[in-house]
Order: sequence, then structure tokens, then C-alpha cells
Amino acid sequence: MMHSGTEYNDESGDLAAGLIVEAGHKVDTMTLLPDEKVMIRRVVQDFLKSGAHVLVLIGGTGVSPSDVTVETVVPFFEKELTGFGELLRNLSYQTIGSAALLTRATAGTVKGKLIVCLPGSPSAVETALRSFISEFPHVVSIAGGFDPSDTVGHADSKKDLVDH
Repeated sequence: MMHSGTEYNDESGDLAAGLIVEAGHKVDTMTLLPDEKVMIRRVVQDFLKSGAHVLVLIGGTGVSPSDVTVETVVPFFEKELTGFGELLRNLSYQTIGSAALLTRATAGTVKGKLIVCLPGSPSAVETALRSFISEFPHVVSIAGGFDPSDTVGHADSKKDLVDH
């Protein structure tokens, strides 16, 4: 991929894909996007029409004027999982201190699917996925209206994850 006239190495995206596969899930698609609301919206809309269950968006969660992922994605949510961002900031605080407050990382459900917005740094991606990926199938199961006490289609089932 090209980025500002140079080849761009998507370290965080590659790391996320590896962690997703390591956890026993499948990565359907990886796409490198600019910080543009229209393109992010299109990716979310395409995901919602797809058979995938989880969309992981990396980057654009900070406070820079170009960070538009959160405000673009949150309007799609039926339920925002505010605890996701709170827990990630808490975990990050333990290693990077008060700079953890600079991320607006969040997650939410829509149409029985999970969308996760992660910071762009590899360490944040690793912290988030290693800490929370085990809950993704459970979230999708509950958001999809399945009985949490029913083990069929519950956390034991592996869901397809899409990384953008």
C-alpha cells in the first residue's frame, strides 16, 4: 500500500490479524484506510451487510483533528459498550500513565454484530486484543439474541473477524 508517497507498513493491522488468528478466529479482510469519514462509513456499511461478526478498526481514536473514527462509527451503534474503552484506558494507564486518557477507544453492537475501535499503536492493539478477544464471541452471541446459558452458538463458537 502507498501512504504519502512511501510504502506504508501496517504494523498494528498485521499484529491484530496475527492475534485474531492466534485466538482461533478468521480474518476475512484487511484494508488500509485514510482518516476519512466517508470511507470509514462505507467500510462499516459493507461489514453490516457481510457475514462477518466482528469489525476491528484500528487508529483514529485520538484527539487530533484528523482522528475521526469514533465519531464516524458511534452513530451506527445500537448499544455502546462504554466499559470496553474504560477498561482499555485502565490497563493502558498501568503501563503508559496518564497518556492513556488520550484514547477514545470504544466498542458497540449493531444488528447482532460487534464493532471495536482501537488506538493505532501496536501496544494498545496488543493490550486490547489479548485482554478482550475472548469476550468477542460472547458479546456477539448476546447481541444476536442468543440465550447466554445456551452453549450452542455461545463463546465456544469461533466467529469471523474483519480487521480494517
